[in-house]
Amino acid sequence: MYFTIKKNSIIVCIVCIFMSMLLLFYISTFNKDSSLLMETASSANTNWGLSFQKDGEAPIANASADYLKQYNSYYIGDTSKKTIYLTFDAGFENGYTETILDALKKHSVKATFFLVGNYIETAPELVIRMVNEGHTVGNHTYSHPDMSSISDIENFKKELNKMESLYKSLTGKDLEKIYRPPQGKYSEENLKQAQQLGYKTIFWSLAYVDWYTDDQPTKDEAFNKLIPRIHNGAIVLLHSTSKTNAEILDELLTKWEELGYTFGTLQDLK
Repeated sequence: MYFTIKKNSIIVCIVCIFMSMLLLFYISTFNKDSSLLMETASSANTNWGLSFQKDGEAPIANASADYLKQYNSYYIGDTSKKTIYLTFDAGFENGYTETILDALKKHSVKATFFLVGNYIETAPELVIRMVNEGHTVGNHTYSHPDMSSISDIENFKKELNKMESLYKSLTGKDLEKIYRPPQGKYSEENLKQAQQLGYKTIFWSLAYVDWYTDDQPTKDEAFNKLIPRIHNGAIVLLHSTSKTNAEILDELLTKWEELGYTFGTLQDLK
């Protein structure tokens, strides 16, 4: 009887060991498949996207910070520090940039303005003011195309180089090697191409629907997005074409400052 019990115990142990090994195999396989799935999603042409899980915390993006960093690309800064990186996209001048610049000057905040060729050609005096007041002008391409549809580096380079030349002819300075894909459309190949050209690619971790000039959000609607969702290391995207942004920026900066945030520049991202 003792032999039978001992034999049964041995069999049970063997079965348990076998099941454990099988479980570990499936877990390993699942993790590899998940990693492959994320890598495939990241390498495909895609639109930048965010998912906010909890107010005050960084959102989950459709590409991780570690994945982006290998291509000198960022959507968020150091999440251990209460620093905000303020950026504006500007496809054209809509009459609000002076007010925005006034608010930034009042708070001693340096922002990055991602401009396209049309903006430099039609509002050169505002570009000069941005530069003179210590703001950074970034490359948003010359003509604002879907860059993810451009597969060869020469055509990719043309969009960035044309913008570089236009900026230098106006200011006499070299354009900062900071690039934001139009509409957030990108591919892994684009990230590689930008990196090869010496560029840092910048996405964002906080934005709201502010770009419809004939359907602007109210002040309350803007604050309901921009105050609860602010987070450590946030790269904030606003549009300088927005009437609401011009009206609220002074108060918005005050509210962020009251929450203990300070402001950094994209050049600091490493």
